[in-house]
Amino acid sequence: MLIKKFFKRPINWLSIGLVIFLISLALGGSVFSPHDPLAVNTDIRFLPPGVQYWMGTDNLGRDVASRVISGTRLALQSAVVILSSASLIGILVGLISGYYGGLVDETFMRISDVFIAFPGLVLALAIAAALGPNLTNAMIAISVVWWPSYARLIRGQVLSIKHRDFINATHSLGAGDFYIMFKHIFPNILIPFLIQLTSDIGPALVTTSSLSFIGMGAQPPTPEWGSMVSSGRMYILDYWWISTFPGAAIFITVLVFNNFGETLRRFIQQ
Repeated sequence: MLIKKFFKRPINWLSIGLVIFLISLALGGSVFSPHDPLAVNTDIRFLPPGVQYWMGTDNLGRDVASRVISGTRLALQSAVVILSSASLIGILVGLISGYYGGLVDETFMRISDVFIAFPGLVLALAIAAALGPNLTNAMIAISVVWWPSYARLIRGQVLSIKHRDFINATHSLGAGDFYIMFKHIFPNILIPFLIQLTSDIGPALVTTSSLSFIGMGAQPPTPEWGSMVSSGRMYILDYWWISTFPGAAIFITVLVFNNFGETLRRFIQQ
């Protein structure tokens, strides 16, 4: 019944359709790419957008469209890895902290306060610089920065539900703490967690691209959007397409997932 209600609104169809399109583009990038995204051909440097090269070529003669399409996979893969890692840590910390309370809660929350005290991008930059400039280390750095928000969300939900009658009844029947946490508490707080998770896809993507832009994420010749924007910025006045198209890809992808998260939130809260 809820699914039928969800698909009655055209905007919901559009949100789902755009998300499916981006995922399909990421999974089948090599199929959709008209050229090899890494192939260098200096004879066709700085070609403007045209029939053969939809988005033109860059300073090394590489097809910008193929690189943007290939970058979709890296963008979504990075967001999935970051949010999966951060949410896993956040779920464990939030459940344990909220359920046990006392010194355990105080310890975990003060640790999370340390991470929250610093601007996320600055802390991620420091961690990525310490680990070394590559995409894997950038994802690790952002995951480390991101988990406190999930931990606090889960903790707050646990505090509101752990003293309800059905939890007390389950506990009185002899169920273990971890059984109660994962079998009875977590399923009841799954919806706000999923809303937060879908809303964070866009910011995670932007943060990853930001680190790549300043040289702390994906390294050339990897076709990552932030790195592509960075490599084309010195040519922006004469050869605008080199940076504009990967920048537009970031904008559109973030807009799509933000809209999807907002659509999901409004539907659930109706």
